[in-house]
Amino acid sequence: MDQDWEDRVAAAWAAFDDRTDTGDDGAAFRAVIDALADELPADSPLGLFERACAWDSTGHSDRAVPLYREALARGLGEVSGYKGRRAKIQLSSSLRNTGHPQEGVKLLSSELVAPSDELDDAVRATLALCLSSMGRDREGLSLVLGALAPHLPRYQRSMAEYARLLVETED
Repeated sequence: MDQDWEDRVAAAWAAFDDRTDTGDDGAAFRAVIDALADELPADSPLGLFERACAWDSTGHSDRAVPLYREALARGLGEVSGYKGRRAKIQLSSSLRNTGHPQEGVKLLSSELVAPSDELDDAVRATLALCLSSMGRDREGLSLVLGALAPHLPRYQRSMAEYARLLVETED
């Protein structure tokens, strides 16, 4: 879509982030996103993605899951690699919230070796939550420590080593 549409979507999200609880279960916000998505061709993965995000952000992970899946199936990652990666992160989180963390682990594990971008830490944090929901807390903690280590003013090497040792198997 064009930059004007992207700007209007960004403005809608900025307004959502700034709004106070209106008590409408997010229906008014979802209507804004639906109107924007309706401007796109019916098979656009971008519209599906924005609708999924709106359902997710208003507390309806169950409604978001099929929309994220469809957006990805319709080629969201080819239209926007960044939004495709966001969809995988958000879908994994929603899967966890709906009792299917193992699907989130499967989806995000391949993202650990994907080209690096600003979403790397979000991938690791969401994957850690999914692992924890499966009772795999040491693996989750390892991912979080590994993601945190480069941001520390000191102790980067030791924290990275501790993260590795949490999941290293003994011979």
